[in-house]
Amino acid sequence: MTAPKGKYAWTATVGEKGQIVIPKQARDIFEIKPGDTLLLLGDEERGIAIPPKGAFAELFGVAFQEKDGESD
Repeated sequence: MTAPKGKYAWTATVGEKGQIVIPKQARDIFEIKPGDTLLLLGDEERGIAIPPKGAFAELFGVAFQEKDGESD
């Protein structure tokens, strides 16, 4: 079976301290660098997702943006 263009699957092993290593190909494709902060989203039925790096800033921007007419 051939994966659709732009779709990937990798595996990672969880170490004794609960750490995982993101495969090099994934780090390269998604430009993940040492020191980056990643957001992990969990759903007990669907699993864990790691959205793109920019989603972290975008999420907080939406969560903390002022509503029309509000000010400090």
